[in-house]
Amino acid sequence: MKKAILSFFVLLTCTVLSFAQNKVDYDKKLKDLGIELFEPAKPIANYVKAVRTGNLLFIAGHGPTRADGTNIIGKVGKDLTTEEGYAAARQTAIAILSTLKAEIGDLNKVKRIVKVLGMVNCTENFTDQPKVINGFSDLMVSVFGDKGKHARSAVGMYALPMNISVEVELIVELE
Repeated sequence: MKKAILSFFVLLTCTVLSFAQNKVDYDKKLKDLGIELFEPAKPIANYVKAVRTGNLLFIAGHGPTRADGTNIIGKVGKDLTTEEGYAAARQTAIAILSTLKAEIGDLNKVKRIVKVLGMVNCTENFTDQPKVINGFSDLMVSVFGDKGKHARSAVGMYALPMNISVEVELIVELE
């Protein structure tokens, strides 16, 4: 009986240590990537930034907002290159991560990034929307690893609010 109890506690200790070693420090990971999250701005209309139902968190469309509240604006294919659009999508990811952390408190509660809808403010003939939205997707994978891989749509829009260059909606599964 004593051996069985001792074996149980050894197994339990190993499991706890293994779990603790596998836990990611997302704040450190973001710092290592040179990313600082910021206080999300209030919604600009009659909506909320995020809604939780069950273990899913639906994050409203975000643009490429910087910490100072300014946005990257312009039409990709006219005012911005594909590479500048990529950078705008990456900035949108930082804005969404800021909202996500403000909503759930700890990014370790993210089980996986489920679905991304990426919208690119672009010219009629621009067809590289997936390359632009990769700026968002690449950062999600850099931060969350395999948990950051997601289903995605990348579409072109004639216009976006306030002439922002990119808007992204996100669905996240939480622990």
